Amino acid sequence: MTDIKNILLAGVGGQGTLLASEILSEVLMLAGHDVKKAEVHGMAQRGGSVVSHVRYGKKVLSPTIADGTADILFGFELLETCRYLPLLKKGGQVIVNNVRISPPSVALGQDDYPDDIPGYLHKNIDDAHIVNGMELAEQAGNVRTVNVVLIGALSLYMDIKKDLWLQAIKSMVPERFLDLNIRAFKLGRESGITD
Repeated sequence: MTDIKNILLAGVGGQGTLLASEILSEVLMLAGHDVKKAEVHGMAQRGGSVVSHVRYGKKVLSPTIADGTADILFGFELLETCRYLPLLKKGGQVIVNNVRISPPSVALGQDDYPDDIPGYLHKNIDDAHIVNGMELAEQAGNVRTVNVVLIGALSLYMDIKKDLWLQAIKSMVPERFLDLNIRAFKLGRESGITD
């Protein structure tokens, strides 16, 4: 049995997926883990797919998560989360933001956005959690904090002290946005999971 754990973050450009992966990597290092991270974000500025692989444990040799080995699929958008389900291991966990962002093919009328992705996830994944991240980010004071709201929700499922999460956020977020992001984290941690 390996001690390596894998978290795949999946979203679209503009959602703050990359900052979330930086915060996650920082908190894992603060907790004493060896951490490797790989990102794919070529179309990030245009709303394209953004994926970040985060692997941690005693000694990690490769940053890339193989198919069927992700312990947690951490999704920032519903359809992007479904695209990466093949990377989730059997018995793995899905934590996803309850938001729909239409890909270009849907926006152009070439495809339809699938109906009821939360229902599909609950039917097919034993451990799936839907987070109303946008609502919580609005409560925090700015919808752009949705990534930190989602980090707060993720923190509920990881055995890492709250103080380390806050320390990581403080080291990654500019001072002028710190209070707002701390509020967002706490809201995600306190009430981020709807089911």
